[in-house]
Amino acid sequence: MTRTKRMKLRFLHPFSLKGIHRQLAPGNYEVVSDDELIEELSFPVYRRVATLIFMPAQAHRKSSVEMINVDPLELQAAHQRDQAIAAAR
Repeated sequence: MTRTKRMKLRFLHPFSLKGIHRQLAPGNYEVVSDDELIEELSFPVYRRVATLIFMPAQAHRKSSVEMINVDPLELQAAHQRDQAIAAAR
């Protein structure tokens, strides 16, 4: 059994993430996390199996989107840095 969580993250400044070889523009990004149920236990426990960020593709069509697997802790840290920059202004 898998559960999926969707959320939007808003970045106010350019940012970068490991594994993505370009700087990402400010804007709203959809993030999807998939968690898998560990069935051997007597109570429900989930483990994260994937965190994906949707972003504009490097293509000629503006409607193209890439879905990239990212480290959720790194994504959270990048978002916190972005929010700290905004709060400092």
